[in-house]
Amino acid sequence: MRGAPPSGRDREERLCRFFLFLFPTDPMHYWLMKSEPDVFSVDDLAKAPGKTTPWTGVRNYQARNFMRDQMKLGDLAFFYHSSCAEPGIAGIVKVSRLAYPDQTQFDPNSEYYDPRASRDKPRWVHVDVTLLKKTRLLGLAELRSHPQLAAMVVLRRGNRLSITPVAAREWSFIERILG
Repeated sequence: MRGAPPSGRDREERLCRFFLFLFPTDPMHYWLMKSEPDVFSVDDLAKAPGKTTPWTGVRNYQARNFMRDQMKLGDLAFFYHSSCAEPGIAGIVKVSRLAYPDQTQFDPNSEYYDPRASRDKPRWVHVDVTLLKKTRLLGLAELRSHPQLAAMVVLRRGNRLSITPVAAREWSFIERILG
């Protein structure tokens, strides 16, 4: 025997949940993701199949938590070359797969091996990113020259996080600079 037909309120709630699924209200997040170009550059990403790769090797808890807890599909990030002669933004990527266990933590031959990690309780995750476009190199000195970016996390003294949030206003300003 079938239950009673849903009330008008039940139908309305289901319809609201359906539209929230189709059109989420959560704002997009913006990020800056650092990579050393002699290890993996924006050019390497451009050559990857589908211009997509897992963002492996993150071994900082805060950066891991950003990927695990806050990154969403479609979020945008600046691909930032770090620890090189001229650090700066070199491209724009999007998050194309949500966080999942970073396999390098299980490989004893990997520089990212973590003997405390297990497949049952992985410690480290990563997301996949897809290259949207390479940009001209927007160097650190140029970023610092704009007072509108003074609060940007990557510009703070002592910041060494490989993944940092970028405020929407900072993102828009940098996009305008890049043209």
